[in-house]
Amino acid sequence: SLNKQTVNDIDFDGKRVLMRVDFNVPQDKKTGEITNTQRIVGAMPTINLVLEKGAKSVVLMSHLGRPNGNKNVKFTLKPVADKLGELMNKPVTFLSDCVGEEVETECADPETGSIFVLENMRYYAEE
Repeated sequence: SLNKQTVNDIDFDGKRVLMRVDFNVPQDKKTGEITNTQRIVGAMPTINLVLEKGAKSVVLMSHLGRPNGNKNVKFTLKPVADKLGELMNKPVTFLSDCVGEEVETECADPETGSIFVLENMRYYAEE
């Protein structure tokens, strides 16, 4: 039998949650504007559930495009973070990297209910 836990089974009370999401959204090649929000909208029920179950914060990580291990503003997740905040009608903090001391400091002791979006994981070849 497949006795696997889901987010419905986990006690998130007071915990900081790191969640991998698929925010590899289509964008207008000229303007960079997000042309379809389906993947963002698809993640929102899980993000909301975790927060409703008492998570202190949710840190979202994703990739966007194929920057091939290079930091390229064309592939930044900042517009995705902005759109998520707009769609959820909640503040979303975009962090300009996905590793390092600044990210660790920002995520260490957040306000309850905080949502963070890390910068594109594929800015690093190790992803």
